[in-house]
Amino acid sequence: MKYVCNICSAEYPVDTLRYRCQCGGLFSLEYEKKEDMDFSVSARSLWRFSSMLPPLSKDVIDKVTMQEGGTPLISLGENLEGKAEYFMPTLSFKDRGAAVLVSLMSQIGISHCAVDSSGNAGTSVAAYCARAGIGCDVFVPSRTSDKKICQIKAHGACVHEVEGSREFTTQKTIEFVESNQVFYASHIFNPFFYEGTKTYIYELYESYGKSLPDIIILPVGNGTLFLGASIALEEMLHRDMIDSIPLIVAVQAENCAPVAHAHLHDLTHVEKIETCDTAAEGIASALPLRGDQILAHLRKNGGIVVTVSEQQIVEAHKALAMMGLFVEITSAANYAGYLKLISLREEYGNRKAVIPLCGAGLKSVH
Repeated sequence: MKYVCNICSAEYPVDTLRYRCQCGGLFSLEYEKKEDMDFSVSARSLWRFSSMLPPLSKDVIDKVTMQEGGTPLISLGENLEGKAEYFMPTLSFKDRGAAVLVSLMSQIGISHCAVDSSGNAGTSVAAYCARAGIGCDVFVPSRTSDKKICQIKAHGACVHEVEGSREFTTQKTIEFVESNQVFYASHIFNPFFYEGTKTYIYELYESYGKSLPDIIILPVGNGTLFLGASIALEEMLHRDMIDSIPLIVAVQAENCAPVAHAHLHDLTHVEKIETCDTAAEGIASALPLRGDQILAHLRKNGGIVVTVSEQQIVEAHKALAMMGLFVEITSAANYAGYLKLISLREEYGNRKAVIPLCGAGLKSVH
């Protein structure tokens, strides 16, 4: 296994404390991948798909795992299902990435790390670090839900509340990482995190009888789930597991939609644009660091972007609650995105679609 810079192709070992290349480029992960998915593994967790994941020690995995993954599909209408990611140990899909990243950290002997987050990734990393005996500092914007902050603290992590934007929170974390020489357990910078989130797609593939729905809705802030899903879909296409990639629909809040802006204006680079606060704090990133990568995957795979208003998000949240599903506000943005999609293209309402129900409602209740 090795990290490879996506700009200059320089290579780094996976036990490096560097979080990006000397040239400033971000890392991709390269390792020898098996040609066939092994469905014979009996584990009920995401490690059921270990044949498609980085080669980590079974002893380390057994120590770290909390049987994350294997989340159910819930009917939301005739052709729409929601994948209930709030069934995860820390109540969000971020456990997929944290389980894999913290397993790496344990394997290479990391004793302390830091991570920045709008809440859920910090909670996940803190929880798995507690399980692995790794010290953890979590940086969050001061406007983060107090429920999420409480959850992070419960796992023994040191929480730093940062006044300012999500991007400024990342800057303060990097200053801490560099001054203290600790491992940066970033769900944005570290590609091991995306290796975990890609299992979302493998589970869909198995649930749909070795096929996929016609439409896959994905939230996009920093792109943690979107990028993992894109990697998985391209791997599956390469292995002839699928004939074509389903329609990928990226969802952003209208108040914070830099990827949508770049996609609409045929830009090759995601620029920072003027944004407003959004209730969907999990996708509130004015300048996603992997924005260009997100944009490239969208265009390569024929995906589209829809944006949703604050009112549409709130209405979708209420509608899901009346179906018995009390989800985080950011999850409601995904449902709002689906409703927006079929209002624009009525025929899509006749196709099988899935949205992720990313987090539990109690995380964002006030």
